[in-house]
Amino acid sequence: MKAAYIKPFLTAILIIIADQLIKTWVKAHMYQGEEIKFLGDRGMLHYTENNGMAFGMELGGDWGKLALTLFRIVAVLAIGYGLVYLIKHKYHRGLIMNVALIFAGAMGNIIDSTFYGVIYKYAHLFHGQVVDMFYFPLISGYFPKWIPVWGGQDFIFFRPVFNLADASISIGVIMILIFQKHYFKQEAPEEEAPNSEMVEE
Repeated sequence: MKAAYIKPFLTAILIIIADQLIKTWVKAHMYQGEEIKFLGDRGMLHYTENNGMAFGMELGGDWGKLALTLFRIVAVLAIGYGLVYLIKHKYHRGLIMNVALIFAGAMGNIIDSTFYGVIYKYAHLFHGQVVDMFYFPLISGYFPKWIPVWGGQDFIFFRPVFNLADASISIGVIMILIFQKHYFKQEAPEEEAPNSEMVEE
């Protein structure tokens, strides 16, 4: 493998391994709904599983679950192809590394949804559940009553429970959005060399 491919794919592999080790530990040592607090009430492991997308979002039913898993597989193949394309055509290293983060996160969650049902004997192939565990309810309170729709309701930031794969995807996407002008800036075309022959008047 060429040197240019080693760093992004090694980064992706390490994230996938770390993600799976964390999920395996959580499944082996915690029961669903159990919490292990490491930042008091502001940061904890909260073991949960979901059928759907990042941060617990879902599509309904078995067909929705199957469609989502198959979509993930197609998406990760496309991201992998895109990563190879970016490396081959020598795009900005920051862009390449952030796409590698997205690729790693997508792969991490695909492993859950594709194989966990079979490995842990609770569902068919492609119907596994994604393991989430990180929960950071940093701010809690109530929306003022004058706010439309949500007035008087409680709120928590950050409410979703997520995993390392979700975090990897989010960081990659956010960094691309922040630095997109830097990553995709066009180089100024080279100036034409002056004509060496002088036109005589």
